[in-house]
Amino acid sequence: MTRYLVGIDNGSQSTKVSIFDERGTVVSRCRKPLRPNDTPRPGVVEHPDDDLWDSIGAACREAMAGFDGDPADIAGVGLCTIRFCRALLRADGSLAAPVLSWMDERVSRPYEHTDPEVARVTTSSGYITHRLTGEFRDTAANYQGAWPIDTDTWRWREDTAPIPREMLFDLVMPGDVLGRVTAGAAERTGLPAGLPVVATANDKAVEALGSGLRSPDQLLLSLGTYIASMTTGSRNARDAAGFWTNFGCVPGEYLYESGGIRRGMWTVSWLRELFGEEVARAAREAGLSPEEYLDDGASRVPAGSDGLMTVLDWLAPTEAPHRKGAFLGFDGRQGRFHLHRSVLEGIALTMVEHAGAMAAELGTEFSTVLVSGGGAEAEVMMRIVADVFGVPASRTANSGAALGAAITAGIGLGVFADADEAVATMVADPETFLPDPADHDLYARLREIHRDITHHTDQIFRRSTPLLG
Repeated sequence: MTRYLVGIDNGSQSTKVSIFDERGTVVSRCRKPLRPNDTPRPGVVEHPDDDLWDSIGAACREAMAGFDGDPADIAGVGLCTIRFCRALLRADGSLAAPVLSWMDERVSRPYEHTDPEVARVTTSSGYITHRLTGEFRDTAANYQGAWPIDTDTWRWREDTAPIPREMLFDLVMPGDVLGRVTAGAAERTGLPAGLPVVATANDKAVEALGSGLRSPDQLLLSLGTYIASMTTGSRNARDAAGFWTNFGCVPGEYLYESGGIRRGMWTVSWLRELFGEEVARAAREAGLSPEEYLDDGASRVPAGSDGLMTVLDWLAPTEAPHRKGAFLGFDGRQGRFHLHRSVLEGIALTMVEHAGAMAAELGTEFSTVLVSGGGAEAEVMMRIVADVFGVPASRTANSGAALGAAITAGIGLGVFADADEAVATMVADPETFLPDPADHDLYARLREIHRDITHHTDQIFRRSTPLLG
């Protein structure tokens, strides 16, 4: 009998649901985009209505409709949702207010109890767990930052102030069963009633597991809405300057995460939309998607984009709110493909700095870069990453959080003995891109220039922001 595992990946821009067999082959999948965030005033970023649950329900229904196997052979579902969200619930588990996005400035501050309707405070994974199972349980590995969590024990602190303990969900470890799909949730999602729902972790840790990150000499470059680089270890490293420590997707393991780029791959999508119908029409004529058309053109632009450089602060970092994005170096040689390649180069040049700071503090060197997320599908991006980092860059066909969620479910339900066996079984052999020595040498010199750009643009934006916003 073939067993199947469902992975739910509720990301910042869409929900992806995949059904895998126990060898890691996708047998059915669906992606449903999320609606645009509501931003009624500066600093407020909310998911409209019940969009997270609606998108998960729709994606699950379509994935199950495309599943040709016997639903009784599905062992369980792993649940992974966007990290750093905050959900305020009534006593019955319904939303008392829209879910706060990770981009909402309120989630960086401790919870303030101002609405008497709010009976529970949780993450997006806690909220979706309740919608699926009716349980007030959540994974410990999706709490970080302003939450009253003990990062050594993976449990609530004895003093949970400012949130009373009765308002918090019960915590379980990754791989533990959160509950079982209720009849109501089964009707909404198409998942079998009674199916075990297994806890995973924060979305970056789940993505790391699904990308095969298991060794401290590997670096994972996650090309998502928020771009980060990560590695793994067993020490709860505190007070690091070049990285921060998050929970891993395996109990007792931690994820070390470098600084990142907010609205990272969103910037790529923004630029594509800005090009508009002209690019869309040219792509149709070439028999390509707009993304493929731009990637193909960018691959023919020389390394360095003929002098065009990009600062990727389309959403400023919290420590430098005055920053903005910028293109520098126009001189008439550049066109749309230069702009696209420059953004991709800006991503790689920014992240090699962040990863280098993390490696120096950990006392390690990275022998390979694993690349996950939608950006990994572009060969031009993979070649830029290999050339900038100067080490092989690898991607797999089915990496990412949906696979990581399914792997975690498989471990927790006994399909696999441990994470190493699960990764070896379900994560496909990677496709590897080797660095070009000449381009790596150019990028190594350009890196020194790129790291200094914000020292100069900061002065401009500090002066212009009070005037222009």
